[in-house]
Amino acid sequence: MNILAIVGLAILTAVLATLMRRYHKEYAMLLSVLGGGLILFMIFQNFTPALSSITDMLSASGVSGEYTIILIKTLGTCFLAQFAADACRDAGESSLASKVELAGKVAVILMALPLFEAIANTAITLIGG
Repeated sequence: MNILAIVGLAILTAVLATLMRRYHKEYAMLLSVLGGGLILFMIFQNFTPALSSITDMLSASGVSGEYTIILIKTLGTCFLAQFAADACRDAGESSLASKVELAGKVAVILMALPLFEAIANTAITLIGG
């Protein structure tokens, strides 16, 4: 991952958004969201090989592919919810940001239900019930 490019883009976006905020507040927010989206894209682009390695390791260990998909989906949901909440906070909408974070947490819990069921079934089997 080219951290220098990400840091440079973040600083440039922050400076430009700060300068623009004086004259056009709505464009400053748009610039901030676009800069954040581009940084997120750069991170995900570099994260793909790591995700492939994690998937290969989980497959080799005998973990179900369904659980790997759940892990990846929940991770993506967390990233997107945090990004959206931060964008809302930048726009001065902290109440809306809290709702987005709550929605992300609920979505993660709902996606993880199959894992909880599998753990409960395994525990019941081990106990002998």
